[in-house]
Formats: sequence, structure tokens, C-alpha cells
Amino acid sequence: MAKKIVTDLTVSGKRVLLRVDFNVPMKDGVITNDNRIVAALPTINYLLDNGAKVIAFSHLGKVKTAEDKKTKSLKAVAERLSELLEKPVKFVAATRGAELENAIATLQDGAILLFENTRFEAGETKNDEALGAYWASLGDLFVNDAFGTAHRAHASNVGIATHLETAAGFLMEREIRFIGGVVAAPKRPLVAILGGAKVSDKIGVIESLIDKADKILIGGGMMFTFLKAQGKPVGKSLLEEDKIALASALLGKAAARGAEIVLPVDVVLTKEFSNDAASRTASVDDIGAAEMGLDIGERTVALFSEQLKNARTVVWNGPMGVFEMANFATGTIGVCKAIAQLDNCDTIIGGGDSAAAAIDLGFADQFSHISTGGGASLEYLEGKQLPGIVAISEK
Repeated sequence: MAKKIVTDLTVSGKRVLLRVDFNVPMKDGVITNDNRIVAALPTINYLLDNGAKVIAFSHLGKVKTAEDKKTKSLKAVAERLSELLEKPVKFVAATRGAELENAIATLQDGAILLFENTRFEAGETKNDEALGAYWASLGDLFVNDAFGTAHRAHASNVGIATHLETAAGFLMEREIRFIGGVVAAPKRPLVAILGGAKVSDKIGVIESLIDKADKILIGGGMMFTFLKAQGKPVGKSLLEEDKIALASALLGKAAARGAEIVLPVDVVLTKEFSNDAASRTASVDDIGAAEMGLDIGERTVALFSEQLKNARTVVWNGPMGVFEMANFATGTIGVCKAIAQLDNCDTIIGGGDSAAAAIDLGFADQFSHISTGGGASLEYLEGKQLPGIVAISEK
């Protein structure tokens, strides 16, 4: 059965608990990227426009000590949210107790408050039953729009959902529709592009996609473990020695299943891990012993672009090179542009650096969906049942 979404609820005059993912990067108390706040606006605005009393909450970072609480407050987030909504957002610097309860009791229809970091409560990440029940008692309905935490059973998602009618927000619904759709019934051909540093980070995803994808294009640091498995030289490139046999087995499994794994044909090489280091582009058969590969080359970008041409579904997770260094970001940019230019194709980015690349390059509107989840996206692509999604009420 399909999951309930926010439009299935009657929210007017109701206290609606809204779990959002406002785990935004901050430096010296200042938000450096507000993409996750912006992503939650459609659900927030829908609730406010339909007369709900919105009680929003989120985690922010890891909170293990009293010192962490000094730098992990959501106060700055409330201020930014207020600017984006162009209306007041009351911030409650508490996670339970009279101050929070009184603020909710006086909240007007069509108004919103944000309470403090859920991880200030030790029981949050343990899905403490009493904590989940307490938070549930503060509302009449629960809307979960925090896909980024859907792979964890916490008090603020699964715990609350145990006690209240629960629906997905618009962002969560899109994650279920697009990423869940890749796993369940993708339009074909399905082409997956995987990058990032390590094969070990993506084993489950690769194994899952071998059974589902028509082609898997591999770049990033993980490509060198696959190239080594083919007997090619990798010099001083990032290599997981203990995963070479696995990479070889995955290549064999893909061939047996009829899913083609496509590896780079050229790489950008340097002798120093530095943006300013001298570099050269060479065939993957010509990597010197003292060299390391930090990006895919132009021939590989062209190869990957050609492999994408007839795709009906593309899922991309992970950069093609050391994207944070401008001189080694060309491969990631090239692949991003190639995906953005596809017609009649569901194009999905599975969060992380890939999402940052698409947004920073101004291509966000040209993708069908950009996931807000990192680990959640990977686990969902693996075909795992995510606790935060399982807990949402069925239609």
C-alpha cells in the first residue's frame, strides 16, 4: 500500500508535529548552506496555509557532551527560517517542559514554532519510548519530512509515529517516489553513476544495482580498486587492497547478470595531493608508480556522456574526483552537465557531494530529484527498509 502524505490529513486547527531535517552546516554560529531549510518550505507553507499549528523540530550535528550543546542550538536556524517564510518563527530553547508546553498551548492557527535540537535529549537516538510518547503528546498529527534520518529509528521519527497518525511531507514523498522507484520499478534503461572515495562505502548499493541497472558507471577514488582488479597500474592512487578481490567478483557478477560496469579510460594524474600540483591526463594503462589519480579525464567524460544518451532513469551518487579542489572537479562537472541535459529521463541525485555539485553549478532545476539524504539514500538504494518510512501510516 502507499504511504499517507500530508495532503491526506485534515490539518486545520490541529497541532501538527513536523519532523524536518535542519541538520545544516554552520561555522561560528552562522549557517553556511541553507539548502535543507529551503527544501522543507513546501511542506511548512502547506501546513501554515491550511491553518495548522506547526510544531517543527530537528536534530543538528552530534551531541555527546554539555559543551556540544553550546554550538548545536537551532536558534540560528529559526531565524533563517523566519526570513525565508517572511513571518515569525518562535524559537523555544527547550526539548520538553513547561516552556515548550505553554508555547504550544498559545500557538495560533497558521503559526509556527521550532523547538531545540532533539539530540539534546539523550534518549533521542536510542528511540526512548517515554521520550517518543512525550513528544507525541504535544501534537494531534505527525508529519515526517526528514528523509535524512529515515534510516535511523529515533524517538523523533519512529517513536512519535508509534502514537500518532503519521504522514510524509512533500520532501519525504518525493524521496519515496523517486529513490524508492529506482529500487521498485525504474524506467529503462537504468544507468547508475557511482563515485566517491571507497568501494566499501558503496558495496551494498553496487550489489543491489547489479540486479537492477542496465549499466553502472564508476568514477571517483573507488575506480582504482576496480582498475587494479583488472590488472591495471594505479600508482599511489587511493586503493583499498582488501577490496580488490571483491571488485573482481562484482565485475564478474555484473557480467553474468548482463549489467555492464563501465570504468574510466583516462585519469588526471599528479604527484601531490594539492590543488596547485602539476598534473597530466593519461590513459588508465599509463599511470606512473609515483602518480595518483584525482579525477576522471575528458575521454571518460565523453564515454560516460555517450553511455547516458538513451537512459530513461539515471541515479548518480558520488563525485568523479576530488571535487573540493577546483583543478580536479572537471570530471564531476562534466558528468553533472551530461545528466542535466538528458531529455525524457528521470534524473536522480543521491545526496552528498553530487547534490552539492548540481546545486552549486546551477543545474538543480534540471534534475528530476535531488535527495537530501546521505546514508538514507544509500540504504534506500540498497533496497533496505528504512524505519522512518516504515513508520509512516498507510493510506
